Amino acid sequence: MKTSMTKNGLILAGFALVTTFVVSLTFQGTKAKIAQQQQQELVKVLSQIIPDDNYDSPLYQHCVQVSSEQFLGTASTQRAFIASKNNEPVAMAIETTAPDGYSGDIHLIVGIDKQGKVLGVRTLSHQETPGLGDHIELRKSDWVESFKGRVLSGQKDPRWAVKKDGGSFDQFTGATITPRAYVKAVKNTLIYFQYHFDEIAASQISCEGQ
Repeated sequence: MKTSMTKNGLILAGFALVTTFVVSLTFQGTKAKIAQQQQQELVKVLSQIIPDDNYDSPLYQHCVQVSSEQFLGTASTQRAFIASKNNEPVAMAIETTAPDGYSGDIHLIVGIDKQGKVLGVRTLSHQETPGLGDHIELRKSDWVESFKGRVLSGQKDPRWAVKKDGGSFDQFTGATITPRAYVKAVKNTLIYFQYHFDEIAASQISCEGQ
């Protein structure tokens, strides 16, 4: 009886080890695949907001950690991707957060050239209401393209608000909170860029969180 129990225990232990090994292999394989997909999506987004002919080094590998709860919407670190040409920084793509979206945080990324002009904006993730707030997605609306080519003339630039608040950006039908938060986030990112361009450009390269 004791021998039988020992044998069954060993069999169960062996089965558990094999199962754990298989699960571990599956997780590692899936993790690597997810990481690869995220990198591909990142490269795609970066190429949309900073044209490839603007720089001559891999943009997704050339980033630094930045943090500013006041201007980037969160105390957590985010990434600023530096576009360089002939070893000179010519543009940046800065991850930022709109903490006051209708349904929570809106994560986005803003491409800005050295002169402070917006090259492009894309939404990275959000939980806004389908059919209303989700117009911040390019696949649902071209609203985010309205930022392209704009500049900020001082922190009190009246154009940087939705039309309901006296600014120049359209709000969505039935949804003002989302675009208001989004415009504010992009504006604050431009302010941060103006204050910290040289500091970011001189920072040590670190792309943790890719």
